Amino acid sequence: MERILPFTEEHHQFREMARKFFETEVKPHHETWEKNHIVPKEVWRKAGENGLLCPDVPTEYGGSGADFLYNIIIIEESSRVGNSGFFISLHNDVIAPYISTYASDEQKKRWLPKCASGESILAVAMTEPGAGSDLKSLRTSAVDKGDHFVVNGQKTFISNGQLADLIITAVKHDNGTISLVMIEEGMKGFERGRNLDKIGLKAQDTSELYFNDVIVPKENLIGKQGQGFRYLMQKLAQERLVLAVAAVEATRLVQTITLQYIKERKAFGQKIGSFQNTKFKMAEMATELEMAQVFCDKVVMEHMKGENTTAEASMCKWYATEMQKRHTDECLQFFGGYGYMMEYPIARAYLDARIQTIYAGTTEIMKEIIGRSLGL
Repeated sequence: MERILPFTEEHHQFREMARKFFETEVKPHHETWEKNHIVPKEVWRKAGENGLLCPDVPTEYGGSGADFLYNIIIIEESSRVGNSGFFISLHNDVIAPYISTYASDEQKKRWLPKCASGESILAVAMTEPGAGSDLKSLRTSAVDKGDHFVVNGQKTFISNGQLADLIITAVKHDNGTISLVMIEEGMKGFERGRNLDKIGLKAQDTSELYFNDVIVPKENLIGKQGQGFRYLMQKLAQERLVLAVAAVEATRLVQTITLQYIKERKAFGQKIGSFQNTKFKMAEMATELEMAQVFCDKVVMEHMKGENTTAEASMCKWYATEMQKRHTDECLQFFGGYGYMMEYPIARAYLDARIQTIYAGTTEIMKEIIGRSLGL
């Protein structure tokens, strides 16, 4: 089906390059990364060399100055090969924008070029053991000491936590306001906890982080002091939208591998795909996928125009991720016992899909946001 996004010939050429990168540098190594529970930093540097990191960052800060469609292409080609370990979209689409939008010119020149080259890997530390979606309950403190802050606290479920060189950290001041500060690798008192063992996303490092009297210079304050909560809220719409884009492409992959299987596998003397139940299920899922694709594309276009897409991005996120979870479950059923074996891609897809309706705001939080937009 023809996409409604205005892809140009340059976009298509970029997609070919991105596809080749993920096919050669990610897909063949993913199983090894899953066994090691981490992605090597080398792949980040290779991605930087190919212009796949921070493409929409202005050229003066090391990026390509490209439009957001280039980011969309990277997300789609990443999901197309079943990549769930190399968290490139988190780096590109979720964290780098905080620096691009709120950091000073000096900070941008200091941090962004290495983010674009792959020398520095980004993470954002919001979630705490006692504060998930409720950011106002966070307890990591930043005491103002004049020319620096002293940061104490703990974060958990931090994606890229083991690999990250730069960590945008949400901290609370004595007056209850929240700020964003950059914690850098090597700062005294900053420690990484264990690489958490998850049911899915086995190749992706997720960590606990500890801050014990970490001295953070005021030069590492991002934006204005006390404005951190507002900054986080403003950027969450894009985070949820790109997760929806990834969910649509991940669902497409699941349907593709399932179609291949049911066209070949036989039961009771006929191909599984010839049974009416199988046909109807696949028809339903194919239709739902195309509808989700069109809606997500529409919201991407609105987002690129600078429109407020808070409610629409929440709609995309809950619908696309719930679709991914549901379709993956239904497709696994067609594989029978083989679907339960980890050597089959559908099994890993099933485990990887489960987190999608949880992180970046649960489905319930998305519905709450949508309900408020309706005046309820």
